[in-house]
Amino acid sequence: MRLDNSRESKNIEDRRGARLPIGGRGKIGLGTIVLALVAIYFGVDPSIVLQNALEPPGQESSYGTGATPEATPETRFVSKVLADTEDAWTAIFSQKGWGSYQQPKLVLFSGATPTACGTGQSAMGPFYCPGDSKVYLDLSFFRQMAQQLNSPGDFAQAYVIAHEVAHHVQHLRGITDQAEQLRRRSDAAASNQISVRVELQADCLAGVWAHHSDAQRNTLEAGDIEEALNAASAIGDDKLQQQSQGYIVPDSFTHGSSAQRVRWFKRGFQEGDPAQCDTFNIATL
Repeated sequence: MRLDNSRESKNIEDRRGARLPIGGRGKIGLGTIVLALVAIYFGVDPSIVLQNALEPPGQESSYGTGATPEATPETRFVSKVLADTEDAWTAIFSQKGWGSYQQPKLVLFSGATPTACGTGQSAMGPFYCPGDSKVYLDLSFFRQMAQQLNSPGDFAQAYVIAHEVAHHVQHLRGITDQAEQLRRRSDAAASNQISVRVELQADCLAGVWAHHSDAQRNTLEAGDIEEALNAASAIGDDKLQQQSQGYIVPDSFTHGSSAQRVRWFKRGFQEGDPAQCDTFNIATL
């Protein structure tokens, strides 16, 4: 991905020097961590996944802060990708007449960190919290992608960030709240299907970002899209369930199958239009 001459975002909040107290409501059991690893590598709503293991929303945690680590090539890359999403979505919001794009913060953390959705944990993978409009990322996830999910590459990492930013776009557009209202009126299987549609739409919107990023700034290199598609495939519910438990339960999907995630990212990239990402009014995903 060509970002050498790109600007860095000012919306990075680096908490890697912070530490949470041991014990209390911030603790998460092994079972919860396993569930998180199976169900939510991207786009998780931690208040739903962690449930009672989390602090109640709005409760503040006191945590000591250490020295903030110096910027590295990895943090600069993250900052440049975030800036690229800011530029793309600012232009798209303007073109669509959606008003001003409100840029999210991206929080870098290690281990655990307080959020408006509860205590964020590295085991949850990257996630977006609509309560504070922030994306949370432990950079160790990128190593897990390469080593455990066989999804290396800088654009695979950029796709992760773009997917979480897409959840912010959904929040700004009111889609997140609408989906949550539908979930509350649904049984477990129907609620999971709503979650799948939310996640596949975020994959599609990440593809829309990639389309505009390349069209505006010629950022893509040979093999970049293949990296993103490989990452999307690696975190499909069917593949994660097969790896973790040896069998697949489609009714329990919350993010979509590998084929679905690949298909919707490709659709967003090829079309470049958020209107083509309406996963809620289509029969076959």
